[in-house]
Amino acid sequence: MAFQLCERLAAMFDIHVFARKWDHGPSRVTFHKVPMIHFPRWLQPISFAGFAQRKIHNMAFDLVHSHERIFCMDLMTFHGIPHQTWVRDMRQKSLSGFDRATCWAEKKGIENPALKMILPVSTLVKKELSRHYAISEDRVSVVHPGVSIERFSRLNARFCRERIRARHGFSASDVVVCFVGMNFEIKRLDLTLQAIAGMRRDGFTPPLPRLLIVGKGDPGPYLKMAGDLGISDRVVFAGVTDEVEAYYLASDLFVMPSRMDTFGLVVLEAMAAGLPVVISSNVGAADLVTHGHSGFILPENPSDRDMAAFLIRLMNPEVRRAMGEAARQVAENHDWDKVADKMAEIYRTLIAGQKNTTLKLSQGQENP
Repeated sequence: MAFQLCERLAAMFDIHVFARKWDHGPSRVTFHKVPMIHFPRWLQPISFAGFAQRKIHNMAFDLVHSHERIFCMDLMTFHGIPHQTWVRDMRQKSLSGFDRATCWAEKKGIENPALKMILPVSTLVKKELSRHYAISEDRVSVVHPGVSIERFSRLNARFCRERIRARHGFSASDVVVCFVGMNFEIKRLDLTLQAIAGMRRDGFTPPLPRLLIVGKGDPGPYLKMAGDLGISDRVVFAGVTDEVEAYYLASDLFVMPSRMDTFGLVVLEAMAAGLPVVISSNVGAADLVTHGHSGFILPENPSDRDMAAFLIRLMNPEVRRAMGEAARQVAENHDWDKVADKMAEIYRTLIAGQKNTTLKLSQGQENP
């Protein structure tokens, strides 16, 4: 998100990025390297925030916008959920020294009176922030990530469909369900397999859809599960690819029944490819999905029957076509240019009345 915004905002403002590392290449952005103490590990979040503050303090900035946990900023884009909630509730672990340091840096930045506004990437993130911190409603505004529509429109969809299907042994008539993700457990690949197998139980008689799984992970336990469910011939693991756009275009619908995803950019990418989506209510991108129109949103704590019911409805080609078109329209309204325009308006609002309208930007630890 930071990279896409920076490149576009640099056409409107003087943008400076403070980061530990970045990809080198031509850019209108000015980069500043921020050091970080790597050992002991708990010093990493504190040292980065401290060194970043020192560098920022020594320069005259009109606005400091961070995508990372730092101590002093005017504006913060919050991509995750509070770190303590992530560790204790999602990972179900106790806090390590590194986790405690990260929580401390997060709290110091969010509770700093200089912070004018927080921009969570979804309503889900906003709710989690509100549970953990006392933040007034007027200081919080959800700004969703965007998608590059051009990544899909520049491709020949028919050629991609034929090529990818031939590569993995799919026929032209197969209904292909696309699953993209790295953490198969969190993304609930098991529920997806159970739902596809359960379609027969729930009265679906034509050939079951084929499941195309894209991403890094151990397929072993899931191949065994597919075998136990009697759907081994319906499941293909494609692994990691640098042409994920072609895989979306080769598919008919997209699923992401994740236990927790603060946004889930893959959902918006799938919609940009014209795919109806079936996603969990714990996926932040649910903000952009109209249930029954551009996709289906699973109920809280869904069963395989819940998911199977939606998959059965999407076996109808006319339903897929109508929902896919609606999904594509949503994605077109959330391309990166529109997100950058919204961010620029927020910047101008915050610096309104200042004599110097030059804007400079601070970003996070990793690649912007």
